[in-house]
Amino acid sequence: MKMVPDFDVRDEDKVEDADFKPLTAAEAQLWRQRNPPLSLWWVLLGQALVGSVVALAAWLLTGKAANGWSAAYGVLSVVVPAALFAQGVTGRLARTVPGAAMVGFFVWELVKIAVTVAMLFAAPRLVSGLNWLALLAGFVVTMKVVWVALLFRPKRQRTA
Repeated sequence: MKMVPDFDVRDEDKVEDADFKPLTAAEAQLWRQRNPPLSLWWVLLGQALVGSVVALAAWLLTGKAANGWSAAYGVLSVVVPAALFAQGVTGRLARTVPGAAMVGFFVWELVKIAVTVAMLFAAPRLVSGLNWLALLAGFVVTMKVVWVALLFRPKRQRTA
């Protein structure tokens, strides 16, 4: 016979809820001032700039324009869907309709993924002399710019 401890998961939830204290409006405002948001549009600009450097480097280092165009297409495969996503989640509907922001986030994320996949499938037909390695390099480096942007975001303000 197996002994099961007398433990109810709901008891654990009660303990966690007891430790949770919602912020007041003033505390939330202070938190927002200390932790300024990172603009999606600045991240996109950073991705486009770094991606341009990668595409140019691919062209100059290999001496083949096709490698530069392949890397540039990889960059576009990140930046174009991300721009659609940014426009969708920061649009008027997301700001005015309660609950639309959360649903919109998921919808626009699906749109971003679908456009990215479609662009990658279209790459062999759109880029002559496609070099998949150069495309992948442009794609991956451009995606990783988000992490670099987090390092250079506005610094947290200290409390007085």
